[in-house]
Amino acid sequence: MTLLATRPAAAVRRRIPELLHEPAFRRYWTGQTVSSLGDQITLLVIPLIAVATLHADAAQMGYLSAAGYLPYLLFSLHAGGWADRYGRRRRMMIATDLGRAAALLTVPIAHAAGVLTLTQLYAVVLAVGVLSVFFHVCNPPLFVALVPAERYLSGNALINGSRAATYVAGPGLGGLLVQLLAAPLALVVDAASFLVSALFLRKIDPVEPPPAEKGHSGAAEGLRWIRRDPVIRASLLGTATVNLFTFVIGALFVLYATRELRFSAGLLGAVMAAAAVGTLLGAALTGRLAARIGIGPAFLLGLVLFPAPLLLIPLAGGSVAAAAALLFGAEFLSGVGVMILDISAGTIFAACIPDALRSRVFGAYQAVNYGVRPLGSLLGGLLGSTLGLRPALWIAAVGAVCSALWVLASPIPRMRELPVRPEPAEDASRATAQEPTATR
Repeated sequence: MTLLATRPAAAVRRRIPELLHEPAFRRYWTGQTVSSLGDQITLLVIPLIAVATLHADAAQMGYLSAAGYLPYLLFSLHAGGWADRYGRRRRMMIATDLGRAAALLTVPIAHAAGVLTLTQLYAVVLAVGVLSVFFHVCNPPLFVALVPAERYLSGNALINGSRAATYVAGPGLGGLLVQLLAAPLALVVDAASFLVSALFLRKIDPVEPPPAEKGHSGAAEGLRWIRRDPVIRASLLGTATVNLFTFVIGALFVLYATRELRFSAGLLGAVMAAAAVGTLLGAALTGRLAARIGIGPAFLLGLVLFPAPLLLIPLAGGSVAAAAALLFGAEFLSGVGVMILDISAGTIFAACIPDALRSRVFGAYQAVNYGVRPLGSLLGGLLGSTLGLRPALWIAAVGAVCSALWVLASPIPRMRELPVRPEPAEDASRATAQEPTATR
């Protein structure tokens, strides 16, 4: 009887990815997953608070959205330099988790006291954004300290796979919490998710790369390194271009679907949920796909498959059912593509960027890649108001597909396996290349 009982348990254990058998990575992954779920809840709840509780108008909603993106544009470069100079990245991540939890908790507290204002909501979103910038520039060095090089792909697949799952579960859970509680009280759940993330980060103790030497930790060093490196430079140009044009589409999508295609709110929500389901499939496929065609071709495929289905959006027309079918396909296939792109990009970054520069390079990358997003939204409004919705969507979809041209002439399409890069001169004196180790 005991033997029969242990067989299913053994079978289940064999199905669990090898990295999740490692206690340090499992704790890191669990904290990331819980925090990501809280983020998805907040993406729904914060706008609901602004609209339903504080009666924000369209302009004020625009300011709220800008407050979330502005820190990435303003602080990413300096955050990356500070993280590499300071060196204790895990501690910094714990501090930012605690800070974000505290900032979010001020909203339900102020609501209960009857003093919540839009100004406070702007300040909270801005503070959470600044702290998130520091958290994100510290995250890549911690990942490579926890994951051996030969498992970068599987590690990125696990992180992005759980993130994709939160895309599916988060909005629904957020809506349920808002129905059960007042919208401001639902933010307590996201605050709790940051506390959980901090708790799991406290339980790991990886050997992190040492701080950068003085004189080599400037904020602009990451940009200079990207400019010199053909792989990361092409990756940045490709992903920034696709983000610019997909945010043009994002700015116009709801208006186009409701006004020109006559979608109901429920149908629109179902169409947008198709992208989240696609990301789950993309996360499951990427590892096997990269093993078959190579990590570089997988990146290029993701950079094409992410925007190419979006050509179906301006093509949609006729009956509501026919238009919905095209948009379902566009959102689903685009979700598959974006996950292939994200996982392969994260894997290439982990292998190509030197430890001594990792936070600075990621900060510079993030400043550009996130900085173009509000520009895309503004461009979408301009094109939509001057040319019309459908012509603007055609321009954006074609422009997004053309982003792959940046990558074609780079080494990325020929990159079958992950490269082993030497450390830069500033780290040559300690050229141990930091074999990733952790408490396991």
